[in-house]
Amino acid sequence: MSILFGDPFRRFFVNPPIYSSKTGLMDWFETSESHFIKINVPGYSKDDIQVQVEEGNRLVVKGDSVKQQVSKEKEINTIWHVAERDGVNGFKREIELPEDVNIDQIKAQVENGLLTIVLPKDVTPKPAKVRNIRVSSKL
Repeated sequence: MSILFGDPFRRFFVNPPIYSSKTGLMDWFETSESHFIKINVPGYSKDDIQVQVEEGNRLVVKGDSVKQQVSKEKEINTIWHVAERDGVNGFKREIELPEDVNIDQIKAQVENGLLTIVLPKDVTPKPAKVRNIRVSSKL
């Protein structure tokens, strides 16, 4: 199932999510000043999440697995009836960034199970890239 075929923004999603839970699901919107990415990260703290820019234009967001801590003594005396939340395997999202993002100004914050990444736009005008090609009589 690929709902991204034919979508002009398909290039922004290097690995679209196929999740059975709500972890790692993402919203992306922009204003005239910044792009905003919001990712569901229930149960993750700021220490469990890593945000990086790789290869110059790829935003990588990873969440390390979250395990419930149960001491050995309690584990022996505990009877589990349902364990649906017993350890999340982590998540990873990779997003190709648009050219207008100022990579040096990216900020991220996690609060109440929501990771917000602010990608400020670089508003300085870019010089036109003109490259002269030498013309010869033979190739």
